Amino acid sequence: MKTYTFEESLNRALGQKGEPLRDEYENEMKSFLIGESIRKARQAKELTQEQLGELMGVKRAQVCRIEKGRNLSLTTIARAFKAMGINATFDMGKFGKVALW
Repeated sequence: MKTYTFEESLNRALGQKGEPLRDEYENEMKSFLIGESIRKARQAKELTQEQLGELMGVKRAQVCRIEKGRNLSLTTIARAFKAMGINATFDMGKFGKVALW
């Protein structure tokens, strides 16, 4: 039985980097991980979704979507971290890092 690395498995299942299905998968994973980071930060601050929503000026349902990695924009991400008083940076690859505070 041949074993494959994770990268090889992704290539076989979704195609190489740069192909539409692979790019869609990677973008969804990045959004999911950002949402998880926001959720974990909120929980560490002992805030409910409703409380974070009040700090951000949005409803609890919007915070729920954000934590699931939906409706994410750089502005939304920055608002969430700023509302929690967390200094964060976003790595923009070849463009460098952007402070989200």
